[in-house]
Amino acid sequence: MAAAALRPAILRHIRLSPSPAVAAASHPHSLERWLARAMSSHDAHLTRDEVVDRLVDVLKSHPKVDPSKVNPEAHFEKDLGLDSLDTVEVVMAIEEEFKLEIPDQEADKIDSLPLAIDYVANHPMAA
Repeated sequence: MAAAALRPAILRHIRLSPSPAVAAASHPHSLERWLARAMSSHDAHLTRDEVVDRLVDVLKSHPKVDPSKVNPEAHFEKDLGLDSLDTVEVVMAIEEEFKLEIPDQEADKIDSLPLAIDYVANHPMAA
């Protein structure tokens, strides 16, 4: 009830520009300019080969992994001998390498390099 009464009072005090062109011209930090900058920062998305190379390097640099056993098809537990804690550490290293935050539900599913490759290659914010 209070929110319904508050809305008209707030809307009376908000002033909107009559057109987006006027707003863009009159305000240097307009929404259009902000969106253009945000969209242009990820024009060069990573290729799948770049993702594979970087993920292989991340795994090879993990202290509990034998680098000679790492390949793009490796399973963390079966092929590399990692336990669940090691897998969490690998996922954290992947987050750091690609500047991502992987939700816990998704992180729990990543137990092999093919799954990690798919996740990162398809993530729009991977850097």
